Amino acid sequence: MRLLMRLHSAPANLAIALLPRRLRARAVLVAVAALGAALSVPSTAVAADEGLNPGGVTRFAERVPVNVVFVGMNEGDAPWSAVRSELASRSQPIVRSRAFYGIQERLGLDYTYDYRPHYTSQAWEDDFFGYLASIAVAKPVTDYQAAYNAQSGRLDVTGNHWIHAPSVEKRLIDAPPPQVDTRQPTVFFINWYGRSDFRFHVYSKTGEADPDTRRDFGAVLDSRKLVAWGGTTPEDEESGLGRSRGIHRVWFYDLSAGPESWGGSFDITNPDLDSDGVPDYRIPVSWEYGAYRAKAELPRDLGKVLRYVGLNLLFTSSPLYPPYLTADRLPDTVDLDVNTLEGWSGVDASSQYVTRDLFLSEERELPTGVSLTTDSQDLPFSGDLKRCYVEWIANVPCYDRYAAYPAFANLFLSAALGRSRFLDGDADHEAALLNYAVSDPALDPGFLGFADDNWLDGTQSGVFSFVYPRAVQNGYGLTTTMIHEYGHHSSLSHPHDGYDPATGVDYGPTGDFFFAWLGDESNSMMSYIDLNWDFSQFDRDNSARHHASGYALVANEIAQDILDSRHAERAAGELSAADRALRSAQEAVADHDYTAMLAHAEEAYRHVLAGADRADVEVRVRQPSTWTVVAPSQGARGSRIPAAAVDLAPWPNLKRVTP
Repeated sequence: MRLLMRLHSAPANLAIALLPRRLRARAVLVAVAALGAALSVPSTAVAADEGLNPGGVTRFAERVPVNVVFVGMNEGDAPWSAVRSELASRSQPIVRSRAFYGIQERLGLDYTYDYRPHYTSQAWEDDFFGYLASIAVAKPVTDYQAAYNAQSGRLDVTGNHWIHAPSVEKRLIDAPPPQVDTRQPTVFFINWYGRSDFRFHVYSKTGEADPDTRRDFGAVLDSRKLVAWGGTTPEDEESGLGRSRGIHRVWFYDLSAGPESWGGSFDITNPDLDSDGVPDYRIPVSWEYGAYRAKAELPRDLGKVLRYVGLNLLFTSSPLYPPYLTADRLPDTVDLDVNTLEGWSGVDASSQYVTRDLFLSEERELPTGVSLTTDSQDLPFSGDLKRCYVEWIANVPCYDRYAAYPAFANLFLSAALGRSRFLDGDADHEAALLNYAVSDPALDPGFLGFADDNWLDGTQSGVFSFVYPRAVQNGYGLTTTMIHEYGHHSSLSHPHDGYDPATGVDYGPTGDFFFAWLGDESNSMMSYIDLNWDFSQFDRDNSARHHASGYALVANEIAQDILDSRHAERAAGELSAADRALRSAQEAVADHDYTAMLAHAEEAYRHVLAGADRADVEVRVRQPSTWTVVAPSQGARGSRIPAAAVDLAPWPNLKRVTP
């Protein structure tokens, strides 16, 4: 569904026979006499099985095989029936940013999960755990294991080993249990504890330092030691699977690793880990079942992790922002327009803290269907851009005439009203990024960046990143934040927050869903864990599916405009071709070929554009768009936008400075 629904009546002289329509709720039959064929296109706002669905949504149905592999746990420990009780059978993603404004926009993606439980044999486990022991490197107990020992747990962690996480992912791919196809989404739940060869351990991912500061977070920080990993692509420059292995979709979670920081398993005393006044649900280490948590809760905890992390955040996520970027007409080219406001005395931030080649090359690895370019310029930290930043820090709205906008919208407003300073019109869509470089401690924002929306309907707007002395001291430049935030602008959510379609709940890693932090322990640029700068295979799969559905959504909008025009008959051939292309896209996603799905959906969009040209239908970007600012007389947001949406707007993508 779109924010603005247009109702049309058929022109009297339309040469194509149309059945009566009422409020887009009845079927339309387009007789394509010239081709001797009929194209059935129900004009509804509900996804249909047809390819082209003018005025509605094309349904992309995928039966998703999900392998769930229990390693070191038998059916008595983790009965599948109990795990399954926590799972949903179906998922229909929405555009999350729209939902913050009370708008439900479905993409047409319709996943049905085909769960395939596997319990590994003693022989396979002996081999696997023997491998873990062979690559385990003795290391000191981490600060978080020591903190766990200081509490009243069932046992003390008496030693520690690092096990290289990417090597374990490759091992699971190269030597999986029988009948487990790791090209399909596969979760390995692992428990080494209880065997005679068990060693206390954590997983490590090192060797990928921040490109601007050269800090290797995985090597120097105990907070970056892992209990889970996965999602590596074949060609990842640092830890790729290798093209000979092909594409695999593995995420493993070892409950006998740690205790560790990120998922909170080190703390079994404090109920509120993030101090927000709400108890936080974490998954403990395996030996705490029977003490910290009842043993009978283990299978249900595994089901929670599978559903709320594996499915909703990794394998089949909902996009944060609309994957079509601009409504009614999609861009052929997108320019990543980087602007650095140089306010750090004595430092050239754009030169010192931006690695331009890496930034563009990483963004180009995300499948979107559009051609990416980038340009950059330095701007003085002055005028409204500076004034609104200073007042943003002070939480004071910076424009009296737009007083209905909250203070957090200051950066959006100053950029939107002053965009002629930095946008130059050299692409169909300019994804504008403003880097703020500041040295005054009073202007330290406390986080690294966010990708904002337009404060009206959840359409993505500007990207804002920050560099300042404390961020650099903690190891951060600008490049990785830019890659991350443009990932949001494109559509991607974090692997630690998302949407559960079965319940309609949008959740972050706090309270009942604190354990969602575990999703960050994956090879994703969208994580906060700072161990890699690449998009994961999960990111790529979701991006391709999201953007394919975006092409279909806009194609269906234009197709309806064509049918409502005076010369619709001229477009009959192109509409038929678009229908065939979308049917091919449906077949591709059913076969899990997301690259082909994206290509076919883009082809359908091109055919509809050509049809619009033949029918003399104007196709243009519709408002509200990226930088739309509501006139002061209208009251910035209007009463139709709930106050809760204002509070939530920045929440999904603030990237904090984390030691």
